[in-house]
Amino acid sequence: MRAPRWLPALTLTAFAVQTDDFVIIGVLPGLAADLGVTAAAAGQLVTLYSLGYALTAPLWALLLARVPPRAVLTCSLAVFTAANLAVPLLDGLGPLLALRLLAALSAAAALPCALALTAAQAPPERRGRHLATVMTGLTGAVLLGVPLGTWAGGLFGWRSAFVLGGLLGAAALAASAATVPASGPAGERRGPADLLRPLASRAVAAVLAATVLTVAGNLAFQTYLAVFLAGLAGVGPAALGALLVAAGIGGLAGTRASGSLADRVGPGRAFAAAGAVFCAAMAAFALLWWLRPVPVAAVAVLLVTWSAAAWAVPPALQALMVARVGPEAAGRALAVHSSSVHVGAALGAVLGGAAVAAGAGLVPTAAALAAALGLAAAALARRSRALPRH
Repeated sequence: MRAPRWLPALTLTAFAVQTDDFVIIGVLPGLAADLGVTAAAAGQLVTLYSLGYALTAPLWALLLARVPPRAVLTCSLAVFTAANLAVPLLDGLGPLLALRLLAALSAAAALPCALALTAAQAPPERRGRHLATVMTGLTGAVLLGVPLGTWAGGLFGWRSAFVLGGLLGAAALAASAATVPASGPAGERRGPADLLRPLASRAVAAVLAATVLTVAGNLAFQTYLAVFLAGLAGVGPAALGALLVAAGIGGLAGTRASGSLADRVGPGRAFAAAGAVFCAAMAAFALLWWLRPVPVAAVAVLLVTWSAAAWAVPPALQALMVARVGPEAAGRALAVHSSSVHVGAALGAVLGGAAVAAGAGLVPTAAALAAALGLAAAALARRSRALPRH
């Protein structure tokens, strides 16, 4: 079956938002030096963006529930583009903080809207695959967008990294305006209680808990990956870069496979499979720690497996969320789900830090335990029935 015209536009939206979120990491030292602030102070740009996104994504979904989705998407992408292209026009950390907050607020409306549009427009039998396609925009940003922004920042100055984000936003805006259907899951004439009711179910709470726990497990491992691999196989910066590229390719494959699996056997089973592979990879890493040093080739195979499983989780959980609440409430549900990812990321950093403090070899064990709890939480969502349609 031929892919719909709007799918590349929504994938590009995800690519633009994710690139903009992470590109600052590669230009942070130059940014801090140019603005005359410490790296810690400049790092508040990352904190502000993450908090702004996490706190406002559910709020936007509720406030804009009656606005046509294409209007939400195009308007938020227009603000996102302007916030990035304005960076070269201003000086000082204060104005830059304001622009990053504006970019975060617009991204918090754009990405959940893109996912909700995907869930609403896709045929039920291809929903998982279409969500996975949009999610490849996030994986592709890590593989291509962030390195490209870092390269541009090194060549033309750190501001060019944000200009790149603005240009990507403009491209996503043009593509969305030309291809996304005007009709969609909007126009609801319901009160606040009706809008919130689909989000108050046990199934939604279970999916959110599963998301927080599995993301925490993944980020606990990913955050301290360099430390763990250095102790496991003596991996240095050059080898780490090559391994991360291989892991990124595995992530793209895992994302695509997850969508197909969700459509064939259901999103709950697809998530269970991804979570089980993730836990198995972590268990293998924990066992290899006792045999260190181990060959880098063995590390590479496990890293690709880990990345494929980790990136297979989001499409399955998103499809499971939509299956529990229905396409009509997908925008609100996926916005809350998007925020739960940030909560899980913060928890994962804390969990990984505690594991490293006790011993780097405990990092994969901590990650596996968190993911296993996430699998248990998701089992509740799988047993819950979807909400009745009104």
